[in-house]
Amino acid sequence: MARKRSHESPDRRHGEARREGAAAAESVARPVQPDGAYALLADYERRSLAHDPGVPEQIEAPGLWRAIGFRVGERQFVSGIDEVSEILMSPPPVTSIPSTRPWLLGVANVRGNLIALVDLKQFLFEQRTHVTGRARVLVVKQSGGNVGLLVDELLGQRNLTDADRAGAEGEADPRLARYVTENVMLGAARLGRFSMVELTHAPEFQHAGV
Repeated sequence: MARKRSHESPDRRHGEARREGAAAAESVARPVQPDGAYALLADYERRSLAHDPGVPEQIEAPGLWRAIGFRVGERQFVSGIDEVSEILMSPPPVTSIPSTRPWLLGVANVRGNLIALVDLKQFLFEQRTHVTGRARVLVVKQSGGNVGLLVDELLGQRNLTDADRAGAEGEADPRLARYVTENVMLGAARLGRFSMVELTHAPEFQHAGV
């Protein structure tokens, strides 16, 4: 028995061809979904791009004072972050300057810029700093160029609030009275608020010659 040949209209065949072509194009255009570790990285990226860091009022709390903590001898101090322009992780080589005070160690070349290097402990307490792996140099701006202050140790960032400063005390040591505006307790640590502005403007600091 002869099989009857099916007859399809040209319009119907063309319509099916168009649908098959559209399906193929859609499968090509559809992005491949990542899996495994790549999927995890893609999710991290998506969440990072969608993260809102917050408005400045949420980042800078009222009454919050951001500072850099450092140690000189047995004393711990804090200075405003805006008072320290750079921190050197190790003292640079220095060239000594004749006929100057012992606390002026000399001048150092820091990336093409000459800075005066001062032993802060010797300036404040007349005791030379014993340089260890913890010693750091705080670079401070002053009139006529930057100055580097050699300290025994960097304590990192400290944040003080108005509540922390409510019970602040004055400075009893006459050697520090000009530079330490107040002493506050932060946990078990007593921190002297050290003014770099007062230091760099002090006549005895500005005149290092003998």
